[in-house]
Amino acid sequence: MSSAVENGATTSTQQQPKKPSKALARSGAWARRAPLLPALVFMIIVTQIPFVATLVISFMHWNAYYPNDRGFAGVDNFKSVLTDVDARSAILVTIALTVGVVLVSLVLGLAVALLLDRKFRGRSVARTLMITPFLIVPVAAALLWKHALYNAQYGLFNGVLKWILGDSAPQPDWISDHPLIAIIVSLVWQWTPFMMLILLAGLQSRPMDVVEAARIDGASSWQIFTNMTLPHLRQYIELSGLLGAIYIVQNFDSVFTITSGGLGTANLPYYIYQTFYSAHDYGTASAAGVIVVIGTIIIATFALRTVLSLFREETR
Repeated sequence: MSSAVENGATTSTQQQPKKPSKALARSGAWARRAPLLPALVFMIIVTQIPFVATLVISFMHWNAYYPNDRGFAGVDNFKSVLTDVDARSAILVTIALTVGVVLVSLVLGLAVALLLDRKFRGRSVARTLMITPFLIVPVAAALLWKHALYNAQYGLFNGVLKWILGDSAPQPDWISDHPLIAIIVSLVWQWTPFMMLILLAGLQSRPMDVVEAARIDGASSWQIFTNMTLPHLRQYIELSGLLGAIYIVQNFDSVFTITSGGLGTANLPYYIYQTFYSAHDYGTASAAGVIVVIGTIIIATFALRTVLSLFREETR
């Protein structure tokens, strides 16, 4: 009896799989990560090395007009950026531009997403056409708005005014009279499809059985929207707003193309461009670039948290 027990114990011990050694597990992990190494090295070369160089230059006195006066500056460049009147104005313009574009694009994107969520003939064609503005090259879009729409002599807006009101119609110079609004409108036109795509994806992930049950219980469309649709879209609204803010903070194309930074429309990227290429003050320009990067990282951190919370909601 005891020998049979011993034989069974020996057999069960022999049948247990052996744990892989640490060296084998380590080699397997490296084998899985090896295909990603070229992409990782490429990303480090393209992004991190220039950023480190910018960070180093931001602590230096380096102006091409004074080649002999080059050396360590400490935080003087950051102080000059934060105390410069033009830099403070650029920061305020960047905030106004980002907030204005994101808020208006979110509202319009939500309205368009609600319309495209309904079933109607040609819905797929309408969705494709709505995405088109986001696919246009930013410089081309800015040129389109500057010359084809805003131009006071042959622009579409003044042509429509003359067509409706006759030859006595006002012919405003849209860019000169409302420069910042002109840039905001062009960016809203381009970024509304981006917001619409994310919000439309959120709308299509709604539990429709719950919505139908609410309709059967007598809930109105407004009650369903305010009590069910908006709470469900909250995280999608946060995600689209944060991602849009990351890109719009760095916008340079529209400001450079439409107003060339004049009329009080110079934002931080354009301020960096002027400081670097016009003033040739590499240290101050690098410090301003580092400030923009820090602000973008802060926004991106909130965006990543929102994305992770969306994944947690989906896996529940």
